[in-house]
Amino acid sequence: MIAALRQKQLHRWLPGYARALLRRTVAAPVRGPRHLLFAFCDHFEPGWGGADAARADERVRAWEAGYPPLASRFADSSGRPPRHTFFFPGEQYAPRLLDRLAGLAAGGLGEVELHLHHDGDTAAGLRRDVARYLAAYAAHGHLSRGPGGRLRFAFIHGNWCLANARDDGRYCGVDAELPLLFEAGCYADFTFPSAPDQCQPGIVNQIYWPVGELGQRRAYEHGERARVGAPRRDRVLLVEGPLSLERRPGRVLPRIESAAVTAADPATPARIASWVRQAIHVEGRPEWLFVKVHTHGAGEDQAAALLGEAGAAMHRELTGRYNDGRSYVLHYVTAREMFNIAMAAVDGEHGDPGRFRDHALSPPPVAPASGQGGGA
Repeated sequence: MIAALRQKQLHRWLPGYARALLRRTVAAPVRGPRHLLFAFCDHFEPGWGGADAARADERVRAWEAGYPPLASRFADSSGRPPRHTFFFPGEQYAPRLLDRLAGLAAGGLGEVELHLHHDGDTAAGLRRDVARYLAAYAAHGHLSRGPGGRLRFAFIHGNWCLANARDDGRYCGVDAELPLLFEAGCYADFTFPSAPDQCQPGIVNQIYWPVGELGQRRAYEHGERARVGAPRRDRVLLVEGPLSLERRPGRVLPRIESAAVTAADPATPARIASWVRQAIHVEGRPEWLFVKVHTHGAGEDQAAALLGEAGAAMHRELTGRYNDGRSYVLHYVTAREMFNIAMAAVDGEHGDPGRFRDHALSPPPVAPASGQGGGA
């Protein structure tokens, strides 16, 4: 039994999950409707599997052709269509692909942020590469800008290995990754949950600031929960998606539900209900529920499911069951907008969270497709 628990890495996060369940059990009931903030964060890797340039191009074209008609069929409480966040790998940069995604962004269907796979890296190498990728993305109109025009970005770490987290030292190499990313302009990390991967934090179902020695390996293991009236703007905010153990029909043992939407495991009504049930929120603002799910949507099988009936079924459930105006009010958001709303909660804002989509960071100034790119 102990070996089985360790194989699934439950020893790393089960105590944190138990604490999250206890918080839910003792929480006061919420009066009025809950505002459901739904962000679909895609580890969007058109070069996955060693795809050549032509195949990567076709994978992006599939989204360029298929996502607008799907999204046009659904709307949230503000009349906005679904919003997809394409976390594009810096190491797969190609100008034509970022131009195509700029077209989707310009149509109000999402935004592009930074995804990164690296191995055996150094702080100097990572700092140089991130700056290069950001400049390249910005040349296509992607990424937000802060005071003085400084580029700002959300981040997902490839192979889940944020802050050099793996026991074998693979897929990163930089212990002090969190402060380095913040210095480069990163406002929030959306890597987790990653269970059953060993990189999964012991902190579960939270929005939190890492604390302690941020230059150490797995610095995200120690955190201060984001709460109303306690703003911090000196480090990356970690926004976790839902993680739980759920019973399956006809099975004795529960499954690990880590909010990964795949062709083989689509977003069923039961799964969506489990995501909502985790009640991830900024402490002191329990009526704003944050549901961040993830996928690897560029591959052909995944794209066919997400852009086809499985994707439509997910949005029918969201816009039907979770947008009645009495129990739930639905808000489709990008990763940036989710961060903005979390910061609005921290800053003491209340009411309709849709008013705060641009609270801290304005939308990227999406440029027309140029066919040009930065020097990545």
